[in-house]
This record gives sequence, C-alpha cells and structure tokens, in this order.
Amino acid sequence: MRFSKRIPIAAVAAMAMIVSAGAAMAHGYNDGPANIAAQSYGGSWPVTVTHSQHSNGTYCLTLTEYGKNAGSASLVIGSQKFPYGTFQVFNHTLVATIQAQGYGQNAGLVFIGSANRGNIGTGVFDDVYGGEAFDEGALAFGMKGGC
Repeated sequence: MRFSKRIPIAAVAAMAMIVSAGAAMAHGYNDGPANIAAQSYGGSWPVTVTHSQHSNGTYCLTLTEYGKNAGSASLVIGSQKFPYGTFQVFNHTLVATIQAQGYGQNAGLVFIGSANRGNIGTGVFDDVYGGEAFDEGALAFGMKGGC
C-alpha cells in the first residue's frame, strides 16, 4: 500500500520541478551556455540623447564584458574620446558610467537603459558634475554594432 502512494507523490514532485524549470527558462532565468551567449551586451552601441539642455546628439558607447554582464565602458562624442568607464546589468537595467572632465570637480556621464537578453532599450541620460545632476535627457540605444 505504501508503494502505490509513493508513485503519485513522486510524479507530482517531478511535474512540479519540470513546470518550475520551464517557467524559469521562459522568464530568462536559465544560465545555460546558449542563454549566456544570447545575453551578451559587449559591443558598440549608438546612444541618442534628446530633450537635454546641453547634451543632445548621437554618440558611440562601447561595452567590453569582463564578467557576466559587467565590464568596462568607453564613449566617443565626435572626435572626443572618453576611455574610462564601467557598466553592469542587473534587474533588467543597464547602467554605464563614463569619467568626464570635471575641471576641478568629479564628473561623469551616466547612461541607464532597460536591458533584456542582450538588447538595450530606452532609458535616461545624466551628466553629473561635482556630485550633482548638471544635465539630463531621454536616451535611446541603437542596434548593437551600429557605430
């Protein structure tokens, strides 16, 4: 009698594990090799800033991954290069911070966008000077490899 009760319980437990794994994979929680490759954010991304007082334009943000969804970042604005920065992605949000000339103050350019499965969507731009927001605007990422 005990053996016949164990089979349905084992079947229910196995089904629950299969359903949970399927739901996790459907939501992008699978860290298998194929999924990690699909989620790479490394490469060059055109970034367009609009609705800003001083920073409207399209620039080239380059991300170099050193770990899973994190690494260094650099930016090109016309002929001006900003080679020092970092980025990370978590909770479906990319944050890239670039060191900028602060003329005696710390300064940085911050790019924040929605991130999912290797794609980056819209977000916000912030120019930080001396620890305070100096300029901000709407941000759109172009296609990876587009600059």
